[in-house]
Amino acid sequence: MFLVLVVTDELRQFLVKARSGTGRLIQVLIRDEQLVLGAYRDPSQSWEKDYDHFLLPLLDPQEPCYILYRLDSQNAQGYEWLFISWSPDQSPVRQKMLYAATRATVKKEFGGGHVKDEIFGNVEDDVSLQGYLRHISSCSGPAPLTAAEQELQRIKITEVKTEINVESKHQTLQGLAFPLQSEAKRALQQLKERCINYIQLRLDTEKETIELVHTRPTETRDLPCRIPTDTPRYHFFLYKHTHEGDYLEFVVFIYSMPGYSCSVKERMLYSSCKSRLLDEVERDYHLEVVKKLEIDSGDELTEEYLYDEVHPKQHAHKQAFAKPRGPAGKRGNKRLIKGGGENGENS
Repeated sequence: MFLVLVVTDELRQFLVKARSGTGRLIQVLIRDEQLVLGAYRDPSQSWEKDYDHFLLPLLDPQEPCYILYRLDSQNAQGYEWLFISWSPDQSPVRQKMLYAATRATVKKEFGGGHVKDEIFGNVEDDVSLQGYLRHISSCSGPAPLTAAEQELQRIKITEVKTEINVESKHQTLQGLAFPLQSEAKRALQQLKERCINYIQLRLDTEKETIELVHTRPTETRDLPCRIPTDTPRYHFFLYKHTHEGDYLEFVVFIYSMPGYSCSVKERMLYSSCKSRLLDEVERDYHLEVVKKLEIDSGDELTEEYLYDEVHPKQHAHKQAFAKPRGPAGKRGNKRLIKGGGENGENS
């Protein structure tokens, strides 16, 4: 899933003015797929005295936002700014995803050279003045990172390869973690114990959870019938087969996405939750997933296809280098050429 968000003229003008040294605080919001200006504050006292008074009232417990906060220190480009990403736990997952995916965009539009530091917060204490001072202290010493700082570090890593422009470039969304419901957890435990051989899971996009669909006994030949034609699904299949005379049982993960017949929201959520789900399955249930497949329809899941994916064909050996053969036809007898005289002429 890719996003294209436009910066409104009003916000762009405020960002230009801010870079020149005016203003203390700029709040950036997302409205109708546009980056818009929220609140704006001019300096009143020192940055420390203005901080909580200006910033904390803007933190909505239901909605993320970005806040650019001007410090009193300067570098070669002018005043230094603090870039704050506010993403409360109670906000809808889609909003969190939108803000996470456009974070680098806002920073790039403002100008990264003006940003001295960045903090990320889920609760008010993370981004308050005391929270920022703790952040500074943790960065200067070997103390372990807080949960919010670990989240910021993870987001930064996600952005390493990002090169985007607000109007025309794009950025993929980072992984999300929807919780597994109790029936889904029980099914994964049963798969680990080999009590069942197939699990189908779905995302409940309203509850933001991963739900169990069913665990019907399934043979390889049955797999195509298990793939819905109108909605995405996650599948875990215990692939029982023989390879080179040995009987094997491997867990295979199948992510089925039936073309573009699904909504954009479904495509985005299923794609974003997949990697975190697999991490949890392998870490918490000790299920080794030997192969991860992505398919459009069940027609692809033939026995031959599954076998070749789990045991890809490899060349047993490389062909030895063969000396090129000479020209075809009868070759004449070899002639012995004697060495020449003083001037290199043949005698």
